[in-house]
Amino acid sequence: MTLVAGVDSSTQSCKVVVREAETGELVREGRATHPDGTEVHPSHWWDALQSALSDAGGLDDVAALSVAGQQHGMVCLDEDGEVVREALLWNDTRSAAAAASLTDELGAQQWAERIGLVPVASFTITKLRWLAQHEPANAARTAAVCLPHDWLTWRLRGTGDLGDLVTDRSDASGTGYFDSVTDKYVPDLVSLALGRSDVALPRVLGPAEFVDGPVRLGAGAGDNAAAMLGVGGGADVVVSLGTSGVVTATSEVRASDASGIVAGFADATGRYLPLACTLNAARVLDATARMLGVDLATLSSLALSAEPGAEGVVMVPYLEGERTPNLPDATGALHGLTLTNATPANIARAAVEGMLCGLAVGLDALAGQGADVTGVRLVGGAAVSPAVREIAPVVFGVPVTVPAPGEYVADGAARQAAWTLTGGATPPEWTLAESRRYEADAVPEVRARYADAAQKYLSR
Repeated sequence: MTLVAGVDSSTQSCKVVVREAETGELVREGRATHPDGTEVHPSHWWDALQSALSDAGGLDDVAALSVAGQQHGMVCLDEDGEVVREALLWNDTRSAAAAASLTDELGAQQWAERIGLVPVASFTITKLRWLAQHEPANAARTAAVCLPHDWLTWRLRGTGDLGDLVTDRSDASGTGYFDSVTDKYVPDLVSLALGRSDVALPRVLGPAEFVDGPVRLGAGAGDNAAAMLGVGGGADVVVSLGTSGVVTATSEVRASDASGIVAGFADATGRYLPLACTLNAARVLDATARMLGVDLATLSSLALSAEPGAEGVVMVPYLEGERTPNLPDATGALHGLTLTNATPANIARAAVEGMLCGLAVGLDALAGQGADVTGVRLVGGAAVSPAVREIAPVVFGVPVTVPAPGEYVADGAARQAAWTLTGGATPPEWTLAESRRYEADAVPEVRARYADAAQKYLSR
């Protein structure tokens, strides 16, 4: 039996799965936590990876491994390969002003046409501009820039040579300085952000390409591209409810959305991954449960006990700023509270509906870019909630399929690792977990009230 490993180095933790290369059967798994915060020294990721690999039984019998990771973050290395400063993560919004100035300098339309993205604070290019403006000494010391999954793959290689940094199209396409149509970096955009373009950038590997390490190392992927490989999205749009909320689909052409709502990312198979992202997803439910003094199971029960629309209570869940719409300094709000509707059940329902309504905006945007939104596949930590499963079709207006819970990002990385062993034109076909389908009549008033409440915020 040939085994492969997949790693998901996410914002909050590191997960490792070891699977049989031909069938995808799970053999063993492990995990370890990451520290909280929006800037983290990469050494914490390395320590967590070592712990998770040990928990998963090690690599002695593993033939290949791929690392998927949180997208966009900025890892700066000096000429000796040492980390220059703590990595800024995707959800660090201090570069919001830099994003706005970069957008103004070229214009949103030109950004969308050249690289498929309009800068927002999440993207690496905005963090480089922030670094140049606020920490010029660190900017001058920087000899190479990479992403979290690139850095971990490089550490696994163990050479210490900056020339051995590698990445893949999916993660490179989220930097803001990579053209996924030509599959080349755009040096003038690096220079626009950092003031120079002589920094080393990871070599971009093809979908089934690999490099040497303790085992064969695949190209890896951004977490959303890996999840699409892991869940087998097919014709459905995939909505992922993790730390962030993600709406994505597979496409043959790169999206070009000057509004910035849809990012024209690449996927992990050589195609494209149009994607809309909200900064607020599962943790909206965590925060609401804390506010109500209940656990998540009770929050779900409360939400399901309330009527659709929560008797007019609406939550705009911009608890950590927001990316869709681009409001990095926003805060959350409850609207429509009265003496009669201010109940725990209605607030719980409003939290679930608000989180899903934010993602429904992304569904509309993907449809505007040509995606066929006739069904949604729902994954991520918050997808285990009965309330989320049952309310999702009410908000989205289409049937919702929920696969059995799994580590889909790590699974996708493992599937990519298996692909390096076959070298075929497509990744190996694995048997996917059974799914459950949820259907319900749409209640358009829910989204209409949310849109009105969000507009009040936008017009302040």
